Amino acid sequence: MLPLVLYFLSFLGLLAVLIWLRIALDPVRAWDLRPVAEGVPPPPDPQAWPDVRIIVPARNEAESLPRTLPALLKQDYPGRFEVAVVDDRSQDGTADVARKIAEEAIATEHLTVLQGQALPEGWVGKVWALEQGFRMEEERKAAAHQQSDFRNPQYLLLTDADILHAPGSLKRLVAESAQGRLALNSRMARLRCHSAPERLLIPPFVFFFNLLYPMRRVNDAKDKLAAAAGGCVLLDRAALEQAGGFACIKGEIIDDVNLARAIKKDGRAIRLALSRGDVESLREYETLASIWKMVRRTAFTELRYSYLRLCGALLALALTFVVPLVLAAMGAGVLLYGLSAEVEIPRLMALWVLVKGVIALAVMLKVYRPATAYFGLHPAWTCTLPLAGVLYGAMTLDSALRHFTGIQRGWR
Repeated sequence: MLPLVLYFLSFLGLLAVLIWLRIALDPVRAWDLRPVAEGVPPPPDPQAWPDVRIIVPARNEAESLPRTLPALLKQDYPGRFEVAVVDDRSQDGTADVARKIAEEAIATEHLTVLQGQALPEGWVGKVWALEQGFRMEEERKAAAHQQSDFRNPQYLLLTDADILHAPGSLKRLVAESAQGRLALNSRMARLRCHSAPERLLIPPFVFFFNLLYPMRRVNDAKDKLAAAAGGCVLLDRAALEQAGGFACIKGEIIDDVNLARAIKKDGRAIRLALSRGDVESLREYETLASIWKMVRRTAFTELRYSYLRLCGALLALALTFVVPLVLAAMGAGVLLYGLSAEVEIPRLMALWVLVKGVIALAVMLKVYRPATAYFGLHPAWTCTLPLAGVLYGAMTLDSALRHFTGIQRGWR
């Protein structure tokens, strides 16, 4: 019986090693988390700075806005810009907080607060809020303090209420888009990584996202792969209108990736880059439960609500994260047992099992190290990736079960 088990484990070990070698040797090098926006000098200024509207969809964000809205209102941008906070039926005074912040910052001329309308059939909350910010000309007519000639800005910056922008963030995004003629320019915000649950699960989150959507492929005009990070997306208004406006993604829970697909599908140039700190998420995840809730909201959606894909994803996670550990433990255990046992055991096969497990683990830790280094974590945190992989598998399964039972996800 033992030889059969070892043969089976050896086969699984070969698959695990091949998977990790495929990731490590892939020319796109998704694991190195490149490009990083601040890793290259800023582009030259355009001849003229276009008008920009910053749209902030907000639902119950009274705690976040005091930390992020002042930075948006005080952007070091040479051209004209305005901030539209779309209060999507909040119950915590979000709209009043936004107005008060603008008054205290002496920047009321830059701010418009829109009261969100009832959600139409077929729309999800966040996308509907973005649509209202996009189509705000009628609201402007009722706001006498706004500049009447500020219409149809060339760019729209979509950013979440918990995203903190450095003073030069907007300027750099616009300069990049102008230089590269980008229809969409997105930043993956630097996520908060201070608590133990964040250190365990946030670096893998960024790592897995880049494996699914390698940024070098996303930024290649010849590659059909498209993605964006919804916390910071600079859109060319004309390109959005040509794609059908936000109505083209009105029912999409994963709005950012689907928006990028809609923009890129007709050959338009897009760009996605990681931010080292110019664009930073202040959302706190102090507990495992808070991260679990965040992931399960869209995990099954990412699998297109397919239970077949769910089975494949869970098997892949087990093969890549659980099997290497089992191989190393089983191989070492059998060899140690063979030193004292009187019965004959297949030592060579056990050695092969151990070697494959060690190789898979070594490659795994090697390719994951840039993710923990990006967040400034000690190298020891790299060893937690197998545990994180198991937890993400459990979150994905929970997401599917909640979809099956009809439990609602909450606002999107």
